[in-house]
Amino acid sequence: MPVLTIAQLTLREMLRRRVVLAAFALTLLVFALTAWGFQKLPDLPCGGQPCSPTVLRTVAAVFTILLMFMFSFIIALGAAFLAAPAICSDIDSGIVLAMLPRPIRRLDVVVGKWLALAALIAVYTLIVCAVEFGITHIFLDYLPPNPPLAALFIAWEGIVLLTFALAASTRLGPIACGIIGVVLFGVAWVLGVAQQIGLVFENQTVVNIGAIASLILPTDGLWRGALYALEPAALLAAGGATARAQVGNPFMIGGPPTTPFLIWAALWVVAVLGLAVYSFQRRDL
Repeated sequence: MPVLTIAQLTLREMLRRRVVLAAFALTLLVFALTAWGFQKLPDLPCGGQPCSPTVLRTVAAVFTILLMFMFSFIIALGAAFLAAPAICSDIDSGIVLAMLPRPIRRLDVVVGKWLALAALIAVYTLIVCAVEFGITHIFLDYLPPNPPLAALFIAWEGIVLLTFALAASTRLGPIACGIIGVVLFGVAWVLGVAQQIGLVFENQTVVNIGAIASLILPTDGLWRGALYALEPAALLAAGGATARAQVGNPFMIGGPPTTPFLIWAALWVVAVLGLAVYSFQRRDL
C-alpha cells in the first residue's frame, strides 16, 4: 500500500538523520538521573527522622507529575519540529516531484508521513512512561492511579501538535512551522492556566477565553486528562487544599476531561489532517 510505503520511508529517514537516536540517548540520561534521585530519596531525613512511607509516596506522586509534565513538553515540541519539515522539505528538494508521477496520491504522502510520525510519538511516549513509572515503583513503591490513561493523553497531546505542524508544513517553511507550533502550544497552556484562575475568581470572560483556546488547540485539555490520571486522591488530601485552591493550581485537577471535549479532540485531529491533505492537493508544485 502506498500509505504504508511512505510511512516506512519516513521512519527510515528519521533513523538516517539520527534524530531518534539522539532523542533516546538524552532520554536515557534522564532515566539515569531519575533513578539516582529516587534511590536517594528514602535516605533523606524528615524533621530529623526517616521519612514515613506515606511521605515518600506523596513525594513520589509530586515528582512523577513534574516528570510527566516535563516529558509532555518534550514530546509535544519534538512532535512539532519533527513534522515541520515533513512536507515542505520534500517540496523544496524535489523529492515530491519524483514520487507523485508514480501511482502515489498526495493523500498517500500526507497520511503516510502522519502515520509514521504519530507511531514514533506513541512508541516514545509508551517507553518513557513505562520506564519512569517502573523507576518510581522500584525505588519508592509507588504507581500513579492510571498509568495507561496518562500515557494515552500525553501521546495524544503530542499527536495534536504533530498534526498541526504537518498541516502548516504544506504551506510554510520548516522554521516557521516549528516556531508557530511552539508558540501556540505555550499560549494554549498559559490560557489553560488562566482559565483555572478565572474559575477561582469567578471571572467569566477569562474562563471563556481559556475555553475557546482549548477548542482551537486542545493540548492543554489533554494534559489535564493526563494530570487527572497521574494524581492520587491522597496527594490532594496531603496538601490540605480546598476545592477552590485545587481549581487554581496548574498541577491539581478535580475531575477528568468531559466526554464532549474528548470527542472534539479526536475530531480535531481528523479535521486538521483532512485540511493538510486538502492544502497539499491544492498547492502548485
